[in-house]
Amino acid sequence: MRIVLATRNQGKIVELRRILTGFDIVGLEEFPHIGEVAETGLTFAENALLKAHAVARGSGLPAVADDSGLCVDALNGMPGVFSARWSGKHGDDKANLDLLLAQVSDVPAGRRGAHFACAAALALPSGEERVVEGSLAGHIVFEPRGANGFGYDPIFVPEGETRTTAEMSAEEKDAISHRGRAFRALAPIVRELLPT
Repeated sequence: MRIVLATRNQGKIVELRRILTGFDIVGLEEFPHIGEVAETGLTFAENALLKAHAVARGSGLPAVADDSGLCVDALNGMPGVFSARWSGKHGDDKANLDLLLAQVSDVPAGRRGAHFACAAALALPSGEERVVEGSLAGHIVFEPRGANGFGYDPIFVPEGETRTTAEMSAEEKDAISHRGRAFRALAPIVRELLPT
């Protein structure tokens, strides 16, 4: 059974292939006619479902999509769904990270709680849908550390860790990440709805 992952990010495709063994997982590079889907939802679940439904309609195949971001307690859960465009320009990781650090610069160490959140959605061409969520709790450090990962990884330390997620190996991060948790929670639902 072929499933389309609503991304052109090869790292996400490889990760989902590891989790959903027995399925033929392909990305949007197989469907160049499907454009970017606007993330107009106000929650991670809404955005994941928007993308999954658009790709299921455009491909005629079951589609999986995710949306994720960083939620900082001192910022009332923001940047949240705006994480990738927090500084105003989509995908400018350094500008987003610098702006967030500036916004919490006066917040003391004990009040810098945060969590990464991810919603993963499955949409079938029939319109049937399922969505699950995963999260990773931790806190924000004062200065970036580490060269692995992307986005806010250099300033986020998971609970029980002393390293930022940017100081972890890809395998260590995958094992605990919000995205990995959401995809792993979605896997049994996919197997139930789409038997191999």
